[in-house]
Amino acid sequence: MFDFLLPDLGEGIAEGEILKWYVTEGGPVVEDEPLVDIETDKAAVTIPSPRGGVIAALRAQVGDIINVGEVIVVIDDGTDSTDGAVKAAPVKAVEATPATTPVVEPTPAPVAPRESGRPVPAAPATRRLARELKLDINQVPGTGPGGRVTAEDVQRFASGGAPAVTATATVTSTTGATTAKSGDDAFAQFASNASGAIPFLELEPMPDFSAEGPVEVEALRSIRRKVARKMVTSMTIIPHVAHMDEADVTELDLFRRQERDRRRNGSGSHLTLMAFVIKAITAGLKASPAFNASLDPFREEIIYKQYYNVGFAADTERGLVVPVIKDTDQKSIVRIADEIYEKATLAREGKLPAEDMRGGTFTITNVGALGGTGMFPTINYPQVAILGMSKVQEKPVVRDGAIVIRKMLPLTLTFDHRVADGADAARFVSELVRQLSDPNSLLLET
Repeated sequence: MFDFLLPDLGEGIAEGEILKWYVTEGGPVVEDEPLVDIETDKAAVTIPSPRGGVIAALRAQVGDIINVGEVIVVIDDGTDSTDGAVKAAPVKAVEATPATTPVVEPTPAPVAPRESGRPVPAAPATRRLARELKLDINQVPGTGPGGRVTAEDVQRFASGGAPAVTATATVTSTTGATTAKSGDDAFAQFASNASGAIPFLELEPMPDFSAEGPVEVEALRSIRRKVARKMVTSMTIIPHVAHMDEADVTELDLFRRQERDRRRNGSGSHLTLMAFVIKAITAGLKASPAFNASLDPFREEIIYKQYYNVGFAADTERGLVVPVIKDTDQKSIVRIADEIYEKATLAREGKLPAEDMRGGTFTITNVGALGGTGMFPTINYPQVAILGMSKVQEKPVVRDGAIVIRKMLPLTLTFDHRVADGADAARFVSELVRQLSDPNSLLLET
């Protein structure tokens, strides 16, 4: 028998959701053939089978959340042992039992340190903090959900303090059964901690919406949960400011269409406005390094990146993902257009590799295809700026004293006021508008 543990998926990923099994219990499995699709908060990945044989047991069902290092499947490969595989406890469903007069008792001890050979659930920032403090994160007791190690756990361990009691608790009924701590108890503790940290913040629990009518509840998981966390982080930490303008893209759109038709079925046949905007943005980032930076609030340092990786927001069935075009200063508009098409297609199919969503220095989001006259995009933390594009519309404008109809592109630059001022943003957007309004200038200067 071979116990297959969910492997380390990199980038500090601690868990994944089972999307699809390619095998069934009692059925055959071939080595290196697709075994299971796992979705993390970064991307969906297909994991191949490490062994051939017969599926003895599936330890997780579609929709289950599995931690790295837990057994997800047992394969009968004809051997009598696990060949050194580390066994983990199977995922067990907790059956609800009727309780009377529940008594809440705090869990008395934190999660014990894990073996150093097993991945530790922790965010990348927490791992980085442990490295900076020269600590072995495997030895830090985790008090977060599922034993996750938090930044506070690392700091407490570094200072030699006693580990805090975990936030979980058990509810013991008079029948002797135990269940997980109720959502109300968890909320009360969270709200108390939050209000103590932020003046005038008062959180209230969700009302019982089902009392008013039918509701459907969906767990916040994977990519949707990652988006939620990043947006809250961004809007909480970064002082957002927006600068808006319009670019006359009449001539650029005509040129783009002509080139796209001329290159039909060849390189550049998917030439979109986004490719031109990415190239123009790259030139702007070179001239205004503050918008290609990140700010470290703990060290009080601004990190100016001297490489240009522009991400673009892609709307998929699983949620918002941001494919990244690397080294945009070294690529032609045609090459950028081809990469946009390729990566957007992979993102919609759920096949975009995790490395294609890393390393971005600036992000563009385009809702033009969906309509709208303007938007206020949220910065993709830890970046310091994002460009929002809305729908190109024909509008009457004044040119040389006459009213003419032109194609106008609404633009919004949202930026971090800690690293740039309004005048910097105005100059940045004005230069972007100038280049997009004149295709000849764009092609010559970029």
